[in-house]
Formats: sequence, structure tokens, C-alpha cells
Amino acid sequence: MRPSHTQADVISREWGPPLGRDEAVFPLPWVRENKFWPSVNRIDDVYGDRNLLCACVPMEEYGS
Repeated sequence: MRPSHTQADVISREWGPPLGRDEAVFPLPWVRENKFWPSVNRIDDVYGDRNLLCACVPMEEYGS
């Protein structure tokens, strides 16, 4: 699976990925018309998706 690129990544003067810009952004023909543009990059790649951080109030604070 190829990573998603933000609009800022695509229009940036610097291009780091080994693929060409067009191939990286539009890997398949249908993607050009149906592209979803993420507004931000992942901070820590997939680590944050696999290791969720709960920001909930502790159960003790829900006392009766």
C-alpha cells in the first residue's frame, strides 16, 4: 500500500519519495477522478493507528 500524500506534499518544490510525483499521487487511472486529499500527514505513521491513546476521564470521576 502506498502512502497518501497531502496537497502540500504534492505542490511542494521538494519531492522526497522515490516514485515520480504523478505516479505517487495517482497510482491507478481511476484515482485521478476520485482522489481523497488528506489535510495532514500522520505524525508517527501507523503507530498511532495501532496504539490508541485514551483521553477519557478516569472511571472514578464518574461517581454517583
